[in-house]
Amino acid sequence: MRYRIALHPSDEGFAVSVPGLPGCWSQGATETEAITNISDAIREYLDVIDAQLEGETVREIEVAR
Repeated sequence: MRYRIALHPSDEGFAVSVPGLPGCWSQGATETEAITNISDAIREYLDVIDAQLEGETVREIEVAR
């Protein structure tokens, strides 16, 4: 899966967010570290979503832009 991320330079390095996943943020001392950390955060975020959907009837759709 591919997600757009937004890097935010800070005094400590970089903060990074995922606009498509509200509340999904991370940080790192370098851009590379921040990107690695947000990759982990995205996986954890999606695991929580999967757990919340457990037992529900779920469908996937494709939306063209």
